[in-house]
Amino acid sequence: MTWTELTDGVYLRRHQELDLTTGLVAGAERCLVIDTRGDVDQGAELAASVRELTDRPWAVVYTHAHFDHSYGTTAFLPCDVWAHQRCLPELVEHGEAAKVKWAEHYREAGKPEIADALGRTGIMPPDRLVTTRQELDLGGRTAVLVHPGPAHTDHDLVVHVPDARIVFAGDVVEHGPEGFTADSFSGESDLLGWPRALEAILALEPRIVVPGHGDAVGPEFLRRHRAGLLRLNELKAAVEAGKTGPDEALAASPYPADVTRAALAAGAGLSRSSAHRNGCA
Repeated sequence: MTWTELTDGVYLRRHQELDLTTGLVAGAERCLVIDTRGDVDQGAELAASVRELTDRPWAVVYTHAHFDHSYGTTAFLPCDVWAHQRCLPELVEHGEAAKVKWAEHYREAGKPEIADALGRTGIMPPDRLVTTRQELDLGGRTAVLVHPGPAHTDHDLVVHVPDARIVFAGDVVEHGPEGFTADSFSGESDLLGWPRALEAILALEPRIVVPGHGDAVGPEFLRRHRAGLLRLNELKAAVEAGKTGPDEALAASPYPADVTRAALAAGAGLSRSSAHRNGCA
């Protein structure tokens, strides 16, 4: 868990748990913390690490509502908490159930300390809401919150730092061994809209894109996986039309079988209470 300074005052921080990547953008007067990790203890650790870099007043932004990105906020309060407008009902209506689910997951996985921390975690809904775009003046530097359209969720929010040409993309971009992982896709995801979301990020002309999980990437990574998503959409349409069988689709996919199966099921009208509700990655 170390900070990497991408350019003056713009940092990413890698976390071993879930290979999560958080961010910090510092201006002359204020700073913006991008995602707060997954529980009260993880959030406190992140807040303390931010204070090692800067004592400027902070605000927080959630790239989306999933627990690993938004449950660690208590240690940052009081402060503005920014998110897309659809993030608010997601956390209010489903946050507690997701907390219980993930606590059970960690206990079964032999990580009782994380399960216990989740039990002590208070979920903090956002109080500053974005519809499509919002500029934040940090003092000599602007951070722009942009909704790129539905992709990983229907409320994804990316953070553009124009003067540095850096975008923090949340889970619209993931940098796993094959780019996406199976956990990237769920009943909440919009496979059809996802390529357009990557186009929206590319239109910002970033030189660096920070994913929600994994190391920073360049625009070519986004172009490659935009093409991969378009191919997945073609295969999904062919399967649904009965022109291609599931096995043929798996063989023709640019991604491993588990990723392909998850992607082809994404946005297929699955129950909003699916196992991936408010999941990670």
